[in-house]
Amino acid sequence: MFQYYCLNQIADVGLGRFSDQFSATDQIEKAHGILVRSASMHEMDLPDELLAIARAGAGVNNIPLEKCAQKGIVVFNTPGANANGVKELVIAGMLLAARDISGGINWVTENKDNPDIAKTAEKEKNKFAGTELRDKKLGIIGLGAIGGPVANVAKHMGMEVYGYDPYLSVDAAWNLSRDIKHVINIDEIYEKCDYITIHVPLLESTRGSINKGAIEKMKEGVIILNFARDLLANEEDILEGIKAGKIRRYVSDFPNPTTAGKEGCIVIPHLGASTVESEDNCAKMAVRQMVDYLVNGNINNSVNYPKCDMGVCMHAGRIAIFHLNKANMITKFTACFGDQNINISDMTNKSKGDYAYTMLDLDEQATEDSVKTLESIPGVLRVRVVK
Repeated sequence: MFQYYCLNQIADVGLGRFSDQFSATDQIEKAHGILVRSASMHEMDLPDELLAIARAGAGVNNIPLEKCAQKGIVVFNTPGANANGVKELVIAGMLLAARDISGGINWVTENKDNPDIAKTAEKEKNKFAGTELRDKKLGIIGLGAIGGPVANVAKHMGMEVYGYDPYLSVDAAWNLSRDIKHVINIDEIYEKCDYITIHVPLLESTRGSINKGAIEKMKEGVIILNFARDLLANEEDILEGIKAGKIRRYVSDFPNPTTAGKEGCIVIPHLGASTVESEDNCAKMAVRQMVDYLVNGNINNSVNYPKCDMGVCMHAGRIAIFHLNKANMITKFTACFGDQNINISDMTNKSKGDYAYTMLDLDEQATEDSVKTLESIPGVLRVRVVK
């Protein structure tokens, strides 16, 4: 029986996907799997029994990935599960920036007791006039699970769409409108586009990439949207750009003291994935991936270990080995079973950076001695008997 622990509230529709091989526990030290949304795990002591962490969402900054990798703990996320919710909010952000809708609504609230509010509104509404999205140029940095759908919707709204993504996958490319202009130099987006929205992961190479140098290349009156991570932009540089009149609006889904309440900034309280549908989709995907791993040893959508899927084991035993990605490891694994006259009927080995994962289907169940021999091999981090 596998036990799971929820660090945050997880949608019931997801938890209902656990089979009768699973039960919830209120003692985290007994958990084989942990489900989490935003709770920080960096200061936690990870239980010895822990095999997997599933993040019901895309970002994993709250999880100590390297520490987990070293302990053979697989960390999953749910890319694309909340993409539609974020996509819709990006479109709403463009509309809020194009027309001063928020200012107009605030004016109505402030004048709610005015008996002549309708007549007064006709005189005041020019203060909140804006522009339309049709025929404007939209630049999208990152055409993945969110950027791609944003591009398609914007195209249907009559915008001219430019996309930059040097790592565009084949699957993502197939889902893009053929009318989207692909650029190979990001400067083309900076120089041509009226709206720029960024949809890339936060890495050292992308941190602060929307900065003074990038802003200087942009058109006067550009609108910048950030629904990915606030640290992708140097927000002090953003404020300087607004003050100088270079940036018309900055729309962010990440409230912080730098931009909250500042002129020219529309800051939303991290609502991108805050829809019932997104939370349900993330929960279902997180549970599905955790179940498949704990029951079958298969890894899909892990951020610290490679994708590795051998389906359901049809042989007597299956063993999973977490190890460093270095030469001659497979030779040592197969020799271990050869010495015990245990035949390997199927196997796979995948790597991701410094770490690798090997699964072996055996004609006999692995013995305690074979497990100990595998664990003693230098570079082996964890050995798990799946079946």
